[in-house]
Amino acid sequence: MEREELIIVIREYDAESDRSAAEAVDRICEVGTSGKVSLCMDLLGDPVSRIRHSPAYLMLIAETSGPVREIVGVIRGSVKIVACGRKMPRQGGGGTRTHAPAAAPIYTKVGYILGLRVLPSHRRMGIGLKLVKRMEEWFGEKGAEYAYMATTKGNDASLGLFTGCGYSKFRTPSILVHPVFVHRLPVPRSAAVLRIHPADAEVIYRRRLAATEFFPRDIDAVLANPLSVVTVLAVPAGCAAAERWPGAEAFLAAPPESWAIASVWDCGGVFRLEIRGASRLRRAAAAATRAADRAMPWLRIPSVPDLFRPFGAWFLYGIGGEGPAAETMAAALWREVHNTARGAAAVVAAEVAEMEPLRGGIPRWRLLSGADDVWCVKRLAEEYSDGAVGDWTKSTPGPSIFVDPREL
Repeated sequence: MEREELIIVIREYDAESDRSAAEAVDRICEVGTSGKVSLCMDLLGDPVSRIRHSPAYLMLIAETSGPVREIVGVIRGSVKIVACGRKMPRQGGGGTRTHAPAAAPIYTKVGYILGLRVLPSHRRMGIGLKLVKRMEEWFGEKGAEYAYMATTKGNDASLGLFTGCGYSKFRTPSILVHPVFVHRLPVPRSAAVLRIHPADAEVIYRRRLAATEFFPRDIDAVLANPLSVVTVLAVPAGCAAAERWPGAEAFLAAPPESWAIASVWDCGGVFRLEIRGASRLRRAAAAATRAADRAMPWLRIPSVPDLFRPFGAWFLYGIGGEGPAAETMAAALWREVHNTARGAAAVVAAEVAEMEPLRGGIPRWRLLSGADDVWCVKRLAEEYSDGAVGDWTKSTPGPSIFVDPREL
């Protein structure tokens, strides 16, 4: 007797009827079930949580057809407008001798794919490809010119699927993760760290970072989101801005020699993380640092938080700056964020371009940071929105990227 062909239906996710089954797919497909140390994610009962804060989003499911239907795959996607290049200002068109006008951004509409899962029992049947193709159709309906996705360098199955259907490796950012210690970290006396209003942050971002790759045109919505905790600006101690904040416009009109800026996103409002598969020895070593710190707090021992239970994370986004001491300023603001995160998050994370100039100011623990990411991109549209960029997929990487915290 011939085996009956399996029919798969791709349809939109329905929160009322699909929630428990979709959660089961995510749970079964979590990386780390093989016994290796891995970082696992709990979406807190909301399978759409990772894309819910995006301007436009969609979740699709793959379901078997027949009397007994089963959800065997899921995929999530979002659409937004981001910077893909820059136009340099014309000579003599403004600015000062020391501070030339910033490059103007070139925007394009992109679709972002994340959270693709297929049950192990139904892999190698083309289900993942069907989900990707249907999501790309939705991207096209929304006017997206490009689609992109992110995975880790070691995820050969994911890379094989996407490169096999037209995606090319595009950027290789690094994920920097550091634990939040019980004790405050000293902020260098050479820097002053200011907390600025979202409106001021928006002005600085649009004037200085808007041409950075993947900068979201709706940065105002990102900054106004309740999960965006604070924006911090580090400047040299004793400068005019440190003594009295003049507002973003006046700050940019006469900035200090060096400065750095970053914003903080509370990922704990979207998901919780947990390290699984760690040996008893590693767990005991981490617990020992906490016990030693409790017994001798005056030593200020860097105690590792309990990362083997669900924990929250803060994500540093919109990292940028200028000047010869910008990296030092970035280190100062990172320490301020760390100190603020005590009691609210177990780790502070960031994702930066391979050649990010401020990278040295953002510490990482190698055991927590894991493998670097690979971003793959595909051109969907036949025409280009701006001929100055051409085919973005073939462009040279810039020194920085802007990682949108709404789609981690």
